[in-house]
Amino acid sequence: MTQNPNLAALSAAGVSVWLDDLSRERLQSGNLTELINTRSVVGVTTNPSIFQAALSKGTAYDAQVKELAERGADVDATIRTVTTDDVRNACDVLAKQYEASEGVDGRVSIEVDPRLAHDTDKTILQAIELWKIVDRPNLLIKIPATLAGLPAITAVIAEGISVNVTLIFSVERHRAVMDAYLAGLEKAKEAGHDLSKIHSVASFFVSRVDTEIDNRLEKIGSEDALGLRGKAGVANSRLAYAAYEEVFGGERFAALKGDGARVQRVLWASTGVKNPDYSDTLYVTELVAPHTVNTLPEKTLEAVADHGKITGDTITGTAAESQEVFDNLSAIGIDLVDVFKVLEDEGVDKFEKSWQELLDATQGQLDAAKK
Repeated sequence: MTQNPNLAALSAAGVSVWLDDLSRERLQSGNLTELINTRSVVGVTTNPSIFQAALSKGTAYDAQVKELAERGADVDATIRTVTTDDVRNACDVLAKQYEASEGVDGRVSIEVDPRLAHDTDKTILQAIELWKIVDRPNLLIKIPATLAGLPAITAVIAEGISVNVTLIFSVERHRAVMDAYLAGLEKAKEAGHDLSKIHSVASFFVSRVDTEIDNRLEKIGSEDALGLRGKAGVANSRLAYAAYEEVFGGERFAALKGDGARVQRVLWASTGVKNPDYSDTLYVTELVAPHTVNTLPEKTLEAVADHGKITGDTITGTAAESQEVFDNLSAIGIDLVDVFKVLEDEGVDKFEKSWQELLDATQGQLDAAKK
């Protein structure tokens, strides 16, 4: 099988292509393997919404849920078993990509229970538990970048566990995430862990920033305000990359690099374009730079495969221009601190709601299996 040229070009430009989806049907049908072979996919991310969608469709999980019901498993244990089985199997499918990239790619992410987003201690405990249950070196544990999540990131990295930090919306919070990662590496080094085995990505959300800011610009309604629509998401991401370059080109990381420490790559998340007026490949083609990851929903993946124009690095050297976008947003009356707070709160709420829907649907399946 040959790789799609557009996605191969994206990969050659230094962007790791990860699929933002997982289901048992995708695993059993061989579809994930096909995407690896034809779409340059070298990783998979999951979240509560993805699992909720997977478990509520089709019959792929029915037999396992019935078996768990007969064994007396409760709803939490059922979800944990089903989701960790899928993630472990996906880790095995991506084992070759993991080995070929020396651990950089071939990664599969699983999220801690979103109801723990504001509980540091329980997040740490569940992260360790999930790491042990899946028991694969190419796993990433997803921890949200909430204020309670930051010390959890440090603690989990310190245990030698690889982490995907999720729900990052602002450059300020991204800096706090990088700081938490470096603190974790320093503690891991003290504890004698092999730093070369610890990996992390910082999932920086893109499309939701445009959605929220565009709504506020439309309420302002002036020509200047409307002229700024669709610019914040890309500009914000490019500023995040500039911060990444600064931190990982600095002295603190240099002191760890000699012990095998890896950079915490920026991962572009929420890259499905919500506004039909914008190019459906906007958050891919405009966010190309070395040592980044783009996690794409399948619809976006196929759009890039069909008509995405990859022209090389579109981020390096854009920091001043990107900062100007944010200066203009502030000048026109956009409260950016409030924007990022609303987005984080909404992000946690959305994942909690999806998790509750997953609990309810699974409980219904358990009840039906007992009849």
